[in-house]
Amino acid sequence: MSELQEAFEELREDILLEAEARGVFQQEAFFELYAAAASDNGDTIDLEYAHSRQDGGRRPYQIDGHGFDDDRGTLYLAVCDYRDGTDLEPLQNDRLTSALKRVTNFFENACSSAFINSLEETSPAFSAAYSIYSARDLIKRLRIILFSNARLATKRPPQLGEEVGGLPVVYSVLDATRYFDIQKSFSRPEPIEVDVSTIAGGPIACLKASTEAEEHQSYLLAIPGSVLAEVYGLYGARLLEQNVRTYLQARTKVNKGILETIKKTPEMFFAYNNGLTATASAVDLETLEDGQLGIAAIHNLQIVNGGQTTASILYAKDVGKSSLERVHVQMKLSVVSPAVIEQVVPKISRFANTQNRISEADFFSSHPFHLQMERYSRTLTAPPQNGAMTGDKWFYERARGQYRDGTAYASAAGKKKYQLEYPKEKLIEKTDLAKYILSFERKPYIVSRGAQKAFVAFADETAKAWKSAPTQFNETWYRNACAMALIFRWTDKHVASSDWYKDDRGYKSQTVAYTLSWIAEQIDQQGKVNLNWGQVWNTQSVPDELQDLIVSLAPQIAAAIRRTPANVRNVGEYCKFELCWQNIKAAEFNVPVLPDHLMLDADEVHREKKEAKSTAMIDHEIDFDVLLHTLIPKAEIIRRVAEQRKFLSPKADRALQKLGSGNFNLARPDKNSIKLLVKRMAEEGMPVEEM
Repeated sequence: MSELQEAFEELREDILLEAEARGVFQQEAFFELYAAAASDNGDTIDLEYAHSRQDGGRRPYQIDGHGFDDDRGTLYLAVCDYRDGTDLEPLQNDRLTSALKRVTNFFENACSSAFINSLEETSPAFSAAYSIYSARDLIKRLRIILFSNARLATKRPPQLGEEVGGLPVVYSVLDATRYFDIQKSFSRPEPIEVDVSTIAGGPIACLKASTEAEEHQSYLLAIPGSVLAEVYGLYGARLLEQNVRTYLQARTKVNKGILETIKKTPEMFFAYNNGLTATASAVDLETLEDGQLGIAAIHNLQIVNGGQTTASILYAKDVGKSSLERVHVQMKLSVVSPAVIEQVVPKISRFANTQNRISEADFFSSHPFHLQMERYSRTLTAPPQNGAMTGDKWFYERARGQYRDGTAYASAAGKKKYQLEYPKEKLIEKTDLAKYILSFERKPYIVSRGAQKAFVAFADETAKAWKSAPTQFNETWYRNACAMALIFRWTDKHVASSDWYKDDRGYKSQTVAYTLSWIAEQIDQQGKVNLNWGQVWNTQSVPDELQDLIVSLAPQIAAAIRRTPANVRNVGEYCKFELCWQNIKAAEFNVPVLPDHLMLDADEVHREKKEAKSTAMIDHEIDFDVLLHTLIPKAEIIRRVAEQRKFLSPKADRALQKLGSGNFNLARPDKNSIKLLVKRMAEEGMPVEEM
């Protein structure tokens, strides 16, 4: 069996498992897997699933997913080409072209009020079409992507097509080969090859800022604004290093100062703006006619600082209709060897961004909270069930691809053993964790805004809580989070398989989040604090009484969120606002009452937290002694970086010098000074574990 066919078989298995676990059709499971990969890779923002297809008529259409980035005026539309065969098939050009045409037809239809009024208001087609119609004056660019589990004969980079409705359109394809590459790349970005000569009409002059003896080569250049806008228009957020991408997509607004400069004094942009920091694995150089060095192509381009500048320049072109002819942007380009690019690029990003608004919460995949959750997930075994001799473990995936990496080179027996220890249905991604926690924290309106925005909100809250009291995130907290995951997934699967949902599909994710938030609200109203998470963890199941409550409540919640205010027709948008939650809280539902033994009061929770914190403090001291051993070879570089950033105290300086000389038996004041320094560096986005 070829490597491609083997990867295809694994994808088929993933689709079947996802469909079974969530109680959905295979096509929806396929969409969710591809949409997650596309979002993580920067091809799209979070997409809402809305499958609708119509054959025949003047404009046959198909739509499977949509998302609107209102900050940048970009509408994302996705269409699926899902094959349910057992062999990897080729993706023919005529089928590709037809699928993309169906999406543009849907967009053009959706801009018509007659088409909107012809749709059933509870249908997925209406949800997608009305989102487009209501935002039609704000849409300045279309990005259309085809998801396919067939294979293109050759790679197809994003392409700028003919305008649709007077708007520029970029078409891209996520076929099976690209999907497999993204899955294999783990934390590495998918390579972007920029043909500078073609886009700019020739190489761009540059100044070499390094010597041949240096490990990495550096170049300074002034990149024309029109070139930067075109490259970003083609590749979008894929250009941005992943941590910067998460920050930019989730909450960075377009910079009004940048727009003002471009509009009024474009010739001063170079002087006023800080410019970009970027990395590449290689550049193609040419000598220009005047003898200067020029860059003709950039391989594996990643912008690690300046994402807001880049996005704002494209926005000025698309929305402000500003000329970029006199705009130039300074770029510091570091060429890093492919052998070390995975280690070096995140560090360049982290150090470049410590001087601006991107904080430790924005570099959250490296935050100590994540490292702690990862550690718990590898050591804590769930209680054995159904007469089994041993239990299995929930797998917390701090960084993309960790779970898959665990079996990448294992034998068949090794894979089976791994999957028994870490069942795939117990995989928790960090964006999933945010969704579970926020649902039970009674913030369903944030969950309804999509995975990226929910994750950033969760990251902000958790980073602050960690800074004030890290020991609260202990083993008990992790077990409770796993219990929340179990209940959330049971609810999601139940809703998907319910007859009432099959008769009127749509808004499943919102129904699940609001159902669980309402239950948490009722527990609070009864004078209790939360569910008995320990009971759920111990049994690894949802108690019967809680199941009965969810079964009764969910269809009533689904109906309630559809009762939008008179001036709101889009249910999905309504669910994103706190007003929706206030209305759901005020509503009355006919449901069974939870028995007391499934809830904990304040005294019980306080006692549980106190015991857990005490244990965590002991574990923390042991962990720090282990960490000190690992810091011995890093002591000097930690000292230099801390000194450069101006937060190295004299006491920490002396302690690090002792540690660097091999003296591990430090006095408690020395240990405390290093502990404070380690904490400060983590807060500044420079965890010592990754140095």
